[in-house]
Amino acid sequence: MGSGEPISAGDAFEQLRPRAFAIAYRMLGSVSEAEDVVQEALLRVYRAEQEGERIESPRAYLSTAVTRLAIDGLRSARARRETYVGEWLPEPLVTSPDGDPARQAETADSLSLAFLVLLESLSPEQRAVFLLREVFDYPYDQIAQIVGKTEANVRQLAVRARRHVDERRVRFDTSREQRDQLADRFFAAAQEGDMPALEALLAEDVELHGDGGGKVPALARTLFGRLRVARTLRNWVRAAARMGGVTMRRVDVNGQPGAMLLDREGRTFSVMALDIGDGQIQGIRSIVNPDKLGHLGEVADMAALLRRT
Repeated sequence: MGSGEPISAGDAFEQLRPRAFAIAYRMLGSVSEAEDVVQEALLRVYRAEQEGERIESPRAYLSTAVTRLAIDGLRSARARRETYVGEWLPEPLVTSPDGDPARQAETADSLSLAFLVLLESLSPEQRAVFLLREVFDYPYDQIAQIVGKTEANVRQLAVRARRHVDERRVRFDTSREQRDQLADRFFAAAQEGDMPALEALLAEDVELHGDGGGKVPALARTLFGRLRVARTLRNWVRAAARMGGVTMRRVDVNGQPGAMLLDREGRTFSVMALDIGDGQIQGIRSIVNPDKLGHLGEVADMAALLRRT
């Protein structure tokens, strides 16, 4: 296409796909559901084009479609999560730890698993308004059009959501370099089975979360405290050693230091993310539900791995 030719709305929407996914994923906490929402929104765009509808602002049009679909999707997802086995964690987004530092700093706070879990306590409308305002910096009048409410109602929703998040959100002032160094030490100690070194890196009130979704063995509930968490990590390390051929790959998980655990064929069976602050590990989140790992590549047969132990 030449530089002087007008760009179609369809092409413009394709260029906006990354932002649309960013909104949908933060709304739903699911890679697969977010991709479905974006695809459905784009289909609606193409239909509108074919029917001759004039689209003044592709960005506003797509944001509206994605947000409304995500609100509907979140309502049905919450009904399913009422019967979810064990603790629910979002599907992880995995990137290389060597990526763009500026981009990592931009996304880490609003993408972390801890933050997305916190957003689960908001209503779907509150979540949409909060994200559009606080993360994506949309003006209130545009948010009102997107969610189909008055600007006054949107401002009220934003205030309540912000207050709720601020009351429960834990922030740690730690540089990216410090986090990476501590994470490297943690995973090295785990691979070597050095439990004293591992325990020394954990905060006194560290939390350990696990999501198996009832598909594979996982924590029945969150564990608290350095001693209990260290003992559980020790048991996990021993179990992995008995499986044979298990490798660990350092990655970033939702903008936080983490790792993927792979079987001898290079298939993923676990993704782990660390919350780091004040020079210690404050939280560990382990996702082993195979349904949440498929977008990362081939998934290991956990039942077969466990039989090896």
